[in-house]
Amino acid sequence: MRVIICGGGVIGASIAYFLSRRGARPIVVERSGVACAASGKSGGFLALDWCDGTPLAALARRSFQLHEDLTHTIDQDWGYRRLTTYAGDVRAPARAGAAREDGHAWLSSAVKLSHRLGSPQTTAQVNPGPFAAALIAAATAQGAELRLGTVRGLVRDGTQIKGVEVDGEVIPADAVVIAMGPWSVLATQWLPLPPVFGLKGHSLIFDTGAAVPAEALFLDYRERGGALQSPEVFPRADGTTYVCAISSEGPLPLDPGQVGPDPGAIERLEEICRQLSPVLVSAPIVARQACFRPVTEDGLPLIGPVPGLNHVYVATGHSVWGILNAPATGEAVADLLLDGAAGKVDLAPFDPARLPALDPKRLSTHA
Repeated sequence: MRVIICGGGVIGASIAYFLSRRGARPIVVERSGVACAASGKSGGFLALDWCDGTPLAALARRSFQLHEDLTHTIDQDWGYRRLTTYAGDVRAPARAGAAREDGHAWLSSAVKLSHRLGSPQTTAQVNPGPFAAALIAAATAQGAELRLGTVRGLVRDGTQIKGVEVDGEVIPADAVVIAMGPWSVLATQWLPLPPVFGLKGHSLIFDTGAAVPAEALFLDYRERGGALQSPEVFPRADGTTYVCAISSEGPLPLDPGQVGPDPGAIERLEEICRQLSPVLVSAPIVARQACFRPVTEDGLPLIGPVPGLNHVYVATGHSVWGILNAPATGEAVADLLLDGAAGKVDLAPFDPARLPALDPKRLSTHA
């Protein structure tokens, strides 16, 4: 079966890896590079049980285990490690020189940790860009192919897929998977798909060296203007620390390379970081960035066959859990393509047919 995966983010990379592991030779088509959008700019936080009680529970639990399994089957390092995770808030401006007595010396006196959210048994992390790149590298080593180019449309004969048009060339295909993150909304020009929206988030990456331990934070912070933010802090195994906050809604540019921070958002995020930690005050900032996370109308991903067509599938809309749920999504879609059904996880809650398709005439309001 000749499978073309449209999208080289972490979802597309995972599908390519699991297909290639079973002997398939997929072609991944990506506009500019692997993990060039949200997959390379997200936090990479993983949680075993935070989706319990929701339709995502089984997918998340399977994926959490696969993240560890992959460290034993792929001979590359993408910063996987277990974490302790805390909740807290910032109650007052940090006092210069004020020492902490709770063992969290890297935090300012303004940060009050209220309780532990996760242990090394239940929370972990990856560096998502290197993780996606490692999946693609492992897939190509097993016969997959990465092609840079822009998907312009699908070639069909009635309900049967014939190929994918990429920059004027038609690549023959027996099956196609749409995994373009929020840019999957563009595929509604060719396919009856529900809308996928982009939710923008901003982040900073600091070079903190060995000064920050493996402690992830989920905090509440009220800005001076009164806006309530929820900064998340993820120290990484490579000596950097990722901090994100300040979400917004706005038009999705056609080119992921054109995504940039909102005016003033990075400055506000830098001010938050100055209140959180003296380490962040003195650490060099190595990245100031923004990305759009893909979300759907009901908050659940779209994973499964596109209604009314043969051998056309979609896998997107994972929102904040895209990195966590990528491996189980890749495994399930590979099984769906090769066996006709997912073997480990029930995909019924994520059936694209559960939501109405977007009218292509309304596309400009979503992209």
